[in-house]
Amino acid sequence: MKHSTPEFARIAERGTVLRCQVGSGVHGLGLDGQQDRDEMGICLEPPEYVIGLRPFEQYVHHSRPEHTRSGPGDLDLTVYSLRKWTRLALDGNPTVLLPLFVPDHEIVAITAVGRELRDQRDRFVSRRAGHRFLGYLRAQRERMEGTRGGKHTNRPELIDRYGFDTKFAYHMVRLGLQGIELLETGRITLPMPEPDRSWLLALRRGEYTRETALERAYALEERLLTLCGTSDLPEEPDTAWAEDFLVRTYLRAWSVEATPREGRDRAG
Repeated sequence: MKHSTPEFARIAERGTVLRCQVGSGVHGLGLDGQQDRDEMGICLEPPEYVIGLRPFEQYVHHSRPEHTRSGPGDLDLTVYSLRKWTRLALDGNPTVLLPLFVPDHEIVAITAVGRELRDQRDRFVSRRAGHRFLGYLRAQRERMEGTRGGKHTNRPELIDRYGFDTKFAYHMVRLGLQGIELLETGRITLPMPEPDRSWLLALRRGEYTRETALERAYALEERLLTLCGTSDLPEEPDTAWAEDFLVRTYLRAWSVEATPREGRDRAG
């Protein structure tokens, strides 16, 4: 299903409960003059898109033409339905968890529902998330080594200049660092603290070799694997709370929307 229709755009805009930056800028890892902007939103869709026949899971907007790479100043926006975002967050998806931890100044829009999500971030954090970080890190490391199928780069200019995709490499190492922090503290610090921030920026600028990046990835992978079994975080997220939150949030939102329409119908 196409995710960028005008119909989906209206649902995403009217129902937004939280929208924020999630790209390199929020990590403090953007290079001057080279940044596009990645944003993520969460929205409440109307009842006919939940209990009716018309599904809505996400809306995607790119400011650039379709099938072209992002450039400086471009906006990539993905707005998930609250139900889909909650499923992904409970499963520990590294990118989907970011709206729970971005600093206030990176928030574009927020409602009471969005604030409740951020206030209840501990409900989503568990060792399951550690396994997801570990899986993503391992997959990226294997693609970089060429031992796993699948494309690992669309940046031939970086390979020509440095011998490897430095942006792909720094994302690989970043995942390991943030996964370890999450398992050790239950939090992800944004932007990334020093000295890791400077190390990653140097990697992105090509100041470290591919071999150095892979060595660090292996070390982080080993630490993550240990923490997945020893972290003080709960084994699983609080799915009971999440289900209750979804039901009462949707019912409350639909009740508020329905009342004025019903009033007008009766008056007519």
